[in-house]
This record gives sequence, C-alpha cells and structure tokens, in this order.
Amino acid sequence: MRGSLDLCVLAAVDQRPGHAYELASRLADAGLGDVSYGTVYPLITRLRRAGLLLEQQEPSPVGPPRKVFSLTDAGRAALRDWLAQWRRSTSDVESVLRATGVWAARTP
Repeated sequence: MRGSLDLCVLAAVDQRPGHAYELASRLADAGLGDVSYGTVYPLITRLRRAGLLLEQQEPSPVGPPRKVFSLTDAGRAALRDWLAQWRRSTSDVESVLRATGVWAARTP
C-alpha cells in the first residue's frame, strides 16, 4: 500500500529519534525485511521537507556529525492520521476478503 513505509518511518521516529541508517536497521529488525538506507534516506528527506521531521546534528564517535531525525508536531499529527487511515483500510480489505471467502480459505 502506497505510503505504508512513510507510516513505518514516522512510527519508528516516534518511538525513538535516530539517524537514517539506524532507522533503516530498526525497520528491518521490526519485520520489514531488507529495508535499505538508499530507500529510507530519500523518504526521510521528503518527510523533512514536508515539515514532518526535524533534523538536528549530533556528534559522531567517528567521522562527521550525524543527522538525527525526530518528529515535529505536524509529524505527530500525520502519524495519528495515517495510522487511523491504515486501520480503516486494512479493516475494509479484510471485510472484502472475508465476504469472498478467501480469508477463511487461506487462514490456518
């Protein structure tokens, strides 16, 4: 579903601010499989430009400072809205699958 990765990134940042590589690792560990930095960083940039994420510099133990991302108030509101939309959408799809009998046929 379009936008589901946006929702997951905002949820991960809401749980704990982090830099792009860390967020990609946390998403993969949470069950999204092979989520690459190359996928997450452009998405984070887009969310930041939309005013949903705040970027702050944090010293790094090695190398240049890290860009650490946290939610803005608009990001928290978007997370709430997108989560509500996700719940409605998945509920609607499940209703259709149950009505067609496919859900019961595939569920152990």
